[in-house]
Amino acid sequence: MIHFFENQAKTVYAVQTQAQLNPADIEKLNWLFGKSSKIEKTVLTDLFVGPRAAMVTPWSTNAVEITQNMGISGIIRIEEFEKVSADFTGFDPMLSQKYNELNQDIFTINIKPEPILEISDIDAYNKAEGLALSAEEVEYLQNLSTKLKRKLTDSEIFAFSQANSEHCRHKIFNGTFVIDGQEKPTSLFKLIKKTSETNPNEIVSAYKDNVAFVKGPKVTQFAPLTADKPDFYAEKEFDSVISLKAETHNFPTTVEPFNGAATGSGGEIRDRLAGGQGSLPLAGTAVYMTAYSRLEEGREWEKGMAERKWLYQTPMDILIKASNGASDFGNKFGQP
Repeated sequence: MIHFFENQAKTVYAVQTQAQLNPADIEKLNWLFGKSSKIEKTVLTDLFVGPRAAMVTPWSTNAVEITQNMGISGIIRIEEFEKVSADFTGFDPMLSQKYNELNQDIFTINIKPEPILEISDIDAYNKAEGLALSAEEVEYLQNLSTKLKRKLTDSEIFAFSQANSEHCRHKIFNGTFVIDGQEKPTSLFKLIKKTSETNPNEIVSAYKDNVAFVKGPKVTQFAPLTADKPDFYAEKEFDSVISLKAETHNFPTTVEPFNGAATGSGGEIRDRLAGGQGSLPLAGTAVYMTAYSRLEEGREWEKGMAERKWLYQTPMDILIKASNGASDFGNKFGQP
């Protein structure tokens, strides 16, 4: 069941619920959406732009959680929609779509799952789907299929290619290096770790839990005496530790800059919060490297390479949307 609310800025909120809303919940939602009013219609016939039906937005997840904290139960999804003109094109079709009307079926997804495929030739499937499995990995999967006495499915092989990827496993970093026929005693990863092993200095933890910590200063904290009930505030000294965390999100940010950079920012926040009890994100920096923008004349260095058609997003799209995305996620966690 979907209910529509419109605020004073003419933004329409579609609220998907498990049952009818009671008057008290409607009053709370009207306040939440910025002095809105519930529209007593099940179909709105204007043109709207909003999130794609099949994609629940991070904004919706946060909004639903807010309603739960307000004591409103039974809300499944909330999304924002803006009224637009027929010739309006100023939206990202990867994230949003234009609706001829808003009705009870806007969040209905009529997509049947693809049938499960049993793969006979793993090597051919690897090449056809671009899974980047090595010959050794293909052989491993073939042996696994023999051991299980059945063919592996397409999803099993695809999942293996992702879980065993360079991104997750650092196969090249951890791999054995043979140069001019001579095996080297250390991998690239061991070489990187050698610095901290030789000079641990003030390192508290490194190469564990996706984040590293060094000894910090003694800090005076002003906080409640107890965390599980209302209490007086007091000063308390403790020995702090400090982390500096790097996260790369190159390809996701190229394809969809806002959410690609947002999840990159979220990744470094997540890893530091997961690194220890009482972790607190303090600040983040973001660095963007793009192709030449070619926005101005007279930049001779941009003529060193012939201009090509943009495959994904333009440099300016990346710089603006990615900056907004990284800031958006950081702001949700109080990290500037």
